[in-house]
Amino acid sequence: MTQDGAFVGIDVSKARLDVAVTTGEVWSVGNDRAGWTELIGRLGTIGADAIGLEPSGGYERGAIEALTGAGLPVRRVEAGRVRAFAGILGLKAKTDRIDAMLIARFVQTLPGRAVEPDARSRALAELVDARRALCEEQVRIRNQTEQVRDLMLRRMAVRRLNRMKADVLLLEKRLTDVVAADPELADRDRRMRSVPAVGPVLSWTLMAHLPELGRLSHKQIAALVGVAPYDRQSGTLKGRGMIRGGRAVVRNVAYMAALIGARYNPVLKAMKQRLADKGKPGKVILVALINKLMTLLNAIVRDRSEWRTATR
Repeated sequence: MTQDGAFVGIDVSKARLDVAVTTGEVWSVGNDRAGWTELIGRLGTIGADAIGLEPSGGYERGAIEALTGAGLPVRRVEAGRVRAFAGILGLKAKTDRIDAMLIARFVQTLPGRAVEPDARSRALAELVDARRALCEEQVRIRNQTEQVRDLMLRRMAVRRLNRMKADVLLLEKRLTDVVAADPELADRDRRMRSVPAVGPVLSWTLMAHLPELGRLSHKQIAALVGVAPYDRQSGTLKGRGMIRGGRAVVRNVAYMAALIGARYNPVLKAMKQRLADKGKPGKVILVALINKLMTLLNAIVRDRSEWRTATR
């Protein structure tokens, strides 16, 4: 169901922001401080009810920080959901301005939750993302090097890997120092890591990319992570639950924690056995374990408790 008012969509690229408003206005500004200032001024006169932006490889961060800092109602929208929305509307054409208007109509129909300004999460996210990128690059180089026979190229790859290992250690030390310097973050980190199978990487990732943890219901958190099952009652999929969307960066780290938790966390281990006894497929079990882990952590952060006293 649509709503009256002015809803804004912004299509983000490295150098430019294409802006569209459901009232019909369309314009572009630079994706820099001058452009953000101009954008805030124009949106302030419009009285926007919601402003939607898709993730765009980090190029959206500056605009989001400027808009939230100005007190404007920003919504971070998932690209997959917007594409599905375009299919429903029968829109096949694709330009930056069409995409901006599509995002505006999407937030008009599905306003979503406003992005809250959180400088601490942004600072952590920058470090967490840098560490993740280095780890992914290490995997890529290792895989590539397996096919290399030239000794010089292999030595070069080893040097790069050693440099990356050292950089990952530096980033981990920086993350440890940043968390330790903030009493609230340090307390949250300690409580979350009291849960068996929760290590520093998951803790850092949750504080950086899931700051809503402890402030929403367990169902809402599951939806944000992308492990909330949705019913599909159609054809051969009748009776099966499906998952989709969510924050992949959080889900991927929680995936590894759930695998470890299935062996060492008594609650997750018992849950895995119970589901296996019922004949549930392995992927279904793993998603359920991630969901349960997020529920446990949500309760711990919400109640400021620890593993031993958390509701299981």
